[in-house]
Amino acid sequence: MEFEGKSVIVTGGAQGIGQAIALRFASAGARISILDVDVSNASFPGFEDSICLFSGDVANSLDVERFVSDVAKRTGRIDILVNNAGIIRDNVIWRMSEDEFDSVLRVNLKGPWLLSKQVIPIMKGQDYGRIVNIVSRAWLGNFGQSNYSSSKGGLVSLTRVLALELARFNITVNAVAPGLIDTPMTRSLSPETFDKLIAAQPGKRAGKPEDIAHAVAFFASQEAGFISGQVLHVDGGKSIGSTVF
Repeated sequence: MEFEGKSVIVTGGAQGIGQAIALRFASAGARISILDVDVSNASFPGFEDSICLFSGDVANSLDVERFVSDVAKRTGRIDILVNNAGIIRDNVIWRMSEDEFDSVLRVNLKGPWLLSKQVIPIMKGQDYGRIVNIVSRAWLGNFGQSNYSSSKGGLVSLTRVLALELARFNITVNAVAPGLIDTPMTRSLSPETFDKLIAAQPGKRAGKPEDIAHAVAFFASQEAGFISGQVLHVDGGKSIGSTVF
């Protein structure tokens, strides 16, 4: 199988997009290690033997260090890191609290930095690695998301810097930028808000978590070995513009 025997880390993999990413790799023969702040309701029927769940905070250096050490000891290597964990605390800047700003930057930007910092020495020792960061089309700028857009813009910059720093070690670093995806988080929006978002989509529909998982798998594949520092928008064309007049 495509990822037979590969050791894959997915943060925020207990539900939504992260869950789809974990299942995509597991179905292709990989061994998955998930780090999520809450794994109590995570379910992976049929893949219990290949998916291990760990509870922890991606922005806590001790949690991350213990997690990566455990994964390395258990699997013997770490081939692929998917930095997917993220949170949203939307508000216009004059109403946004300092905690709302800090908490989003902490999880969405510091988290991937910490995971990458711990995993990179292992990948360097293997002379092989794939890092895929889940950003968002919000990195281009979204109203009411000065914290979230800043965190994702920062993650795009981190992606590019690491791509330059790690190329000599046969480690690629890329990013996937989802648009509107049908997940529990987006379904928690009011029906009116969700309908407005759908109306602004060129294809008048939301994407599926599996759409993101397939893009991540591509960047992690052997075929993408000469692609690094790139951002792939998976948004049904929304980043081009809106079809609402």
